Amino acid sequence: MDFNDTPQEAKFRAEAKAWLAAKAPAHVIPAGITIDDAEEVARGKAWQRTVYDGGYAGITLPTSLGGRGGSVIEAVVFAEEEASYNLPKGPYIGIGLGMAIAVIAKHGTDEQRARFIDQTLKGDLTWCQLFSEPAAGSDLAALRTKAVADGDGWVVNGQKVWSSWAHRSDWGILVARTDPKVPKHKGLTFFVIDMKSPGIDIRPIRQISGASDFNETFLTDVRIPDSDRVGAPGEGWACCMTVLMGERLGSGSHKSMVGPLIDYAMATPSYNSGTALDSGGVRLALAQALAEEQGSRYFEARLRTMVSRGENPGALAGIVKLAYAARLQKTSGLAMELRGMDAIAPASQDAATREVQGDYIWSTVMRIAGGADEVLKNQIAERVLGMPGDVRMDKDVPFDQLR
Repeated sequence: MDFNDTPQEAKFRAEAKAWLAAKAPAHVIPAGITIDDAEEVARGKAWQRTVYDGGYAGITLPTSLGGRGGSVIEAVVFAEEEASYNLPKGPYIGIGLGMAIAVIAKHGTDEQRARFIDQTLKGDLTWCQLFSEPAAGSDLAALRTKAVADGDGWVVNGQKVWSSWAHRSDWGILVARTDPKVPKHKGLTFFVIDMKSPGIDIRPIRQISGASDFNETFLTDVRIPDSDRVGAPGEGWACCMTVLMGERLGSGSHKSMVGPLIDYAMATPSYNSGTALDSGGVRLALAQALAEEQGSRYFEARLRTMVSRGENPGALAGIVKLAYAARLQKTSGLAMELRGMDAIAPASQDAATREVQGDYIWSTVMRIAGGADEVLKNQIAERVLGMPGDVRMDKDVPFDQLR
């Protein structure tokens, strides 16, 4: 496989780079600047509208759905170049682009595609994911939130947790149990839900970093019209797999973690003389991190080529997320070690170290979010390597008979 740009890809990269150089600087968040979440979402919407107007939103989506009709490789190229700028690209935008659009495009109706896809590509709609629950994290199919058919719609009751940016979202993607009489994976149905609906109570969770990106979301007698059901009743798990494959395949960072770390080492004074980069041990650790990053990048390119051919990577997509989470924790930990005690309590003017500290705290989240390491390893072992599966006592047992 040739990982270099083809002449056509090189032309697209040059066009994207020139366009970004002209448009992105006006939307960049300067290093060390902290803004509140309302302003961040507003900036994120503005940048997404700029991308849309420039013709770079939904690169792989067909033009009939408001996209560019381009290739997977073009989407990767644009993401790589875009990552050169510190732009507002949080989950409030990413969940809509990478999850909501994917599931609506594949499983939704023509009316749903017309209602949601173009508005999301423009940045007019922000989205959150209502999947995880207090008793259904790694085992998502164990969820207990119920949706009961009622007239021309559904009534939903339950609780979701770790709802990223739900407090600033217009819509959510929701999976709920509609049939407890069948095994747990088969009784689920997928919905889109207006987050301003009566009966929705969003409670922020204060994190160790001091931020409150995550939320608990309580749903009490929330009415959802049947027109907001995605897929047939009972097909919720298939919809979830569409979402999760996109989430895991998109978890690999398009922005190098090692390049900035090398610069950081050069800017960190050594205890003896010179800089941290003068240490042989530091250079060895950086070299290993760079090799792992390059290996992951090439593996991601292989999987995206599979997708461009219409193939489904399946459990292979979990390797991308598994590797990225481990690398993020390793590189941010290395950065903390480089700075030493200053990394524990960085000075207010030391924006670079405060960012490193935030990355280190956040890196632990990635070992769980989007599929815990242990779950992904089991899936890879069983579905990729063909190893014997774990014993599952609940496989064919109706959900309402589980203890």
